[in-house]
Amino acid sequence: MTFQRIVIALLVLIVAGIGAIGYVEWRMAGQVRTLKAFVEGYVFNEAVMACEQAKSSTPFKWNGGKSTSVIGLNSVKPDKYHVSASYTLVADSVYCDYDPIKRKAGIGSSFLERE
Repeated sequence: MTFQRIVIALLVLIVAGIGAIGYVEWRMAGQVRTLKAFVEGYVFNEAVMACEQAKSSTPFKWNGGKSTSVIGLNSVKPDKYHVSASYTLVADSVYCDYDPIKRKAGIGSSFLERE
């Protein structure tokens, strides 16, 4: 009888722990989405201006474009000490990657192959 109570108590603790982990993860995911939306909104105008002024053989026209889209904020961790960020915009099938840290835009460049 004591063994059964111990097993049931452990099962209840495991279920409660999994529930608590799920709740914390759900709350953190909401905060991360909010932070990402804030950062994307903060960087958007700067990215559009830098992309339109970037020198390239294919001009990037966000304001005069027929088909514009925001891919959003991306990040890649090439090694354990560095994270590279990129904010990507598309206007009339012309991609522009904007680096919010270096404040540089690259038209038609691949985010992963950038300096």
